[in-house]
Amino acid sequence: MAIYNKLLLIFTFFFLYSCSSSYEKLNNANFSPPDSFSKHLFDMYKEKANFEAEKMHDWNSAKLYSEKALQAAKGGKIEPENINYWKIPKEHKNQIKLAYDNLMLIYESALIHDPYNLANAISSLDCWSEQQEENWQTWDINNCKDSFLESMHKIYKNLAKNEKEERENSKEKSYENDNEIESNATLVTEDINSNILQIIYFDFDKSELSSISKTEIKKFLEKYENVISKFLIVGHTDTKGTKEYNYKLSIERANVVKNLLIDLGIKKENIKILGKGEIDLNIKTNDEIPHPANRRAEISPIN
Repeated sequence: MAIYNKLLLIFTFFFLYSCSSSYEKLNNANFSPPDSFSKHLFDMYKEKANFEAEKMHDWNSAKLYSEKALQAAKGGKIEPENINYWKIPKEHKNQIKLAYDNLMLIYESALIHDPYNLANAISSLDCWSEQQEENWQTWDINNCKDSFLESMHKIYKNLAKNEKEERENSKEKSYENDNEIESNATLVTEDINSNILQIIYFDFDKSELSSISKTEIKKFLEKYENVISKFLIVGHTDTKGTKEYNYKLSIERANVVKNLLIDLGIKKENIKILGKGEIDLNIKTNDEIPHPANRRAEISPIN
């Protein structure tokens, strides 16, 4: 028994030493990550490492975050830990796997167009997975999850905005090359309501609203409560699946948003819905591509 206790003490010493060494290295040296993405990741993982070490005294998690911060300091491709790295309770594993898959689908595009929110999504997904593995700090689980979802929604919007700008620039160049510019062209101004749009995103093959989406809808209604009297909700899908199935799914998504608007005080007769299925994509893709930025519902005014 004495030998067993001695071995246990030795193992514990080396375990704590290995956990603390990367943390000490992180906090006792100066680092200059080579690019903005790496800098964002470094700062976010360092903050998480400090929290786990100083506030929670969780040296295992502090070690993970410290090592990922040190990796980020060197630059390179940093990804969230694979779902199989974690021992997540079965009832939560599918949801986190779906989140991981969504993130990896847009990783390369986000790296170019939205490195800050990509960094936040990566570190928040690791945080969400880590907290869900421990499965007792409800507040921290929800905080990490919401941070991930918020970052992903911002990435989707920025990717869609970038693609729209590229399409418009392409049209302008084509127009100029065809020498079709008229010196007396009439400038048409859009009604102010045409610029009001709220986009809500969904998981693959789902029509449920996340807590982040519900909050965004509430804020949208509060912001425009004196501007909009009638609403149009248009549901969309990506191109994965049959056109018939996707049309039905787009209607379901529009209806879910409609029901929330009714719950929030909007009269049923002041809401119209439309399903577009996989036509009118946010991000142009080939058929059978599960792009998360295309799984959406759009809320706009009816003029």
